[in-house]
Amino acid sequence: MNDTNQTEPAPATPPSARSPRIRGRAPEGVAFPKLIQSFVRRAGRTTSGQVKALEDIGPRFLLPYQPSAIDFVAIFADAARADGTTSSEQRPTILEIGFGMGEATAQIAALMPGQNFLCCEVHEPGVGALLKRIGEQGLRNIRIVAHDAVEVIDHMLPLQSLDGVHIFFPDPWHKKKHNKRRLIQAPLIAKLAARLKIGGYLHCATDWQPYAEQILEVLSAQTLLKNTATQAHPELAGFAPKPDYRPLTKFENRGLKLGHGVWDVVFERV
Repeated sequence: MNDTNQTEPAPATPPSARSPRIRGRAPEGVAFPKLIQSFVRRAGRTTSGQVKALEDIGPRFLLPYQPSAIDFVAIFADAARADGTTSSEQRPTILEIGFGMGEATAQIAALMPGQNFLCCEVHEPGVGALLKRIGEQGLRNIRIVAHDAVEVIDHMLPLQSLDGVHIFFPDPWHKKKHNKRRLIQAPLIAKLAARLKIGGYLHCATDWQPYAEQILEVLSAQTLLKNTATQAHPELAGFAPKPDYRPLTKFENRGLKLGHGVWDVVFERV
C-alpha cells in the first residue's frame, strides 16, 4: 500500500503532445503475460486546451501506474476533506474503464461528490479532455490512470476494494472475426467480480445489440455476480433500465434520434 500519511497524490509527469506518457505496457522489471488488453490505440490530435490541462492539472489528478496496491484514502484525501469525510474513512470507489472524452464521467462525478472515481483511459486527447472538465467544473473526486486497465486491475486494485465498475460503450468490434477483441470477456469479468465488494455493482452499456447480448451472457455465467434486472424487470429480458446516474451523452442522443437502441446491463456482487 502507499504511505498512509500521504495527503495528496504523488505528482506524475504529465503527458505532452510530443512525448506522451500514456503507455499500455508494464514497467521494467514487472513480468506477467499479456492475455487481455483493455484498449486499442486510436489516432487523434491533442488540442492546445487538452495539452494545457495535461500540464497544469495532470500532476494533481493523474496517478502513475504502479505494481502495488492503491491507498484509496490517501489519493482521494482532498476530496474527502471537501466532502467532510474523516481522513481515515474510505469513501465508495467506482472504477471506470475507457471514458472516451470524459463527458459522462464528469457529469456522474459531479452528481456523486461523495464517491471516488478511478478512471482508466490510454487515449491522450480523452485524458486531456477529462482533465479540462475537472478544472472547469472544480471536481475533486476523480483520479486518472493513463494505463491499460487490465494491468491496473491486476496490480493496483486489492480484492473486494471496489463499490462499482462502469464500462460504457466499449468498442463493439462489429465484424464477427473481430469479436474476440471485445473487452467484455469471461477472464476480465472474473477479475472485476473478485475486486468488487459484496453488494457492489458492475454496469455495462452499449448501443450494439449483438454486443449487449454477449455482455449479458458473459456476466450471467459469472457465479460471483447476479443480474439486478431479472426479478425487478422481467419484461426487459435481462437488461436493466438506464440508471438515473448515467447521463445521455450527445453521441447517445444522436443515436436515439436515429432509432438506435441502448442496452444497460447491471449485475451485483454476491
